[in-house]
Amino acid sequence: MSDARMRHAAFWLVMLAAGGTFALTMGARQSMGLFLPALNTSTGLGLGSISLAFAFGQLWWGLTQPFAGAMADRYGAGRVLVVGVVLLAIGTFITPLMTTTLGLIFAIGVLASGGSGLAGPAVLMSASIRMISPQRRGIATGIVNAGGSLGQFVTAPIAAALIVGIGWASAMQALAVMTLLCLPAAWVLRGTPARAPEAAAAGRPVGARAAVAAALRHRGYLLLGAGFFVCGFHVAFLAVHLPGVVEACGLSPQWGGWALAMLGLFNIVGSLAVGWAVGRWRMKSLLALIYATRALAVLVFLLAPKSGAVVLVFSAVMGLTYLSTVPPTAGLVTKFFGPANMATLFGVVMLTHQVGAFFGSWMGGKVFEWTGSYDWFWYVDILLALGAALVHLPIREAPLPARTGPAAA
Repeated sequence: MSDARMRHAAFWLVMLAAGGTFALTMGARQSMGLFLPALNTSTGLGLGSISLAFAFGQLWWGLTQPFAGAMADRYGAGRVLVVGVVLLAIGTFITPLMTTTLGLIFAIGVLASGGSGLAGPAVLMSASIRMISPQRRGIATGIVNAGGSLGQFVTAPIAAALIVGIGWASAMQALAVMTLLCLPAAWVLRGTPARAPEAAAAGRPVGARAAVAAALRHRGYLLLGAGFFVCGFHVAFLAVHLPGVVEACGLSPQWGGWALAMLGLFNIVGSLAVGWAVGRWRMKSLLALIYATRALAVLVFLLAPKSGAVVLVFSAVMGLTYLSTVPPTAGLVTKFFGPANMATLFGVVMLTHQVGAFFGSWMGGKVFEWTGSYDWFWYVDILLALGAALVHLPIREAPLPARTGPAAA
């Protein structure tokens, strides 16, 4: 086999390992909203208390990202992924056994969310970036990101069918077993080098603490984190409460499962499209466009009549922007600081994302309890999305190199 074919095969093996892991972990995690009504009925704790457990999970998932990234930067991704997958499976499996708020926080918020964070995008993105050539990093982050969306698209209808067929508790435990299928990917991603070629050429590597300290003094990095906060606020609300939004529209629960599936399906398109666009347009402009599109889509949804078709179209549009923020955000972090500490620095940005996710998940339940609808949450979300679109514009990003004809292709 020629060197070119070997590099091509190696690229797709890395994509399969990283994208497949993200598919299984994200699919299980993003399907949890389907179990919210059953958890509420079974435990009698109330929507606010259960939303708190989910919200804590969003925050804890983010808190694990910098530490998971630092461990992956130092020891490689393989060991971190094994621990993460096992914790995710255990936490998901024991969730039906929990009957108190603290029990749900432990199972969903600590074990499952922490495990998903260890096997999350900070580790997977950095492993992929380090193992492939710089020219293919944009499309690689898009492919990995699309893997998470594919997992959501496939898993949400399966979870909904399992809930009907074998009951919600057995369905959740079946999802826990499914996540163990991504353990072989840890072997593929185990040997990520401690230093990327660019960092080695630059001289002595910078430690994680020094890298984070330098990043926190970087204006563009701070603006990027502010925008990602809004992304988390919106994404977590959709993941946890979209089935509830569908029920509040007077539609049957099956529409909630298909709405989540549409989010995942169209995020595959959005992730791949943005991954392709990263090398062709400025990443800050792509991010501003994504957040502005979200604001417009929510406004139209509020004004439109609520039917199954409208919900699916809205879910499809939101799916195009759902996690398509990840490739340009990861790309800007790498562009600012290089790939040597990318897992750590992207993990810190993911933490801001999950702080937003905490408020989006928790406030969604509280707003519904206070007002009997989700409208006021949507109003806040529109304003935040517009703010996020504007906050990316001042980021100083180097111009893209000129592309000419076949050489650029």
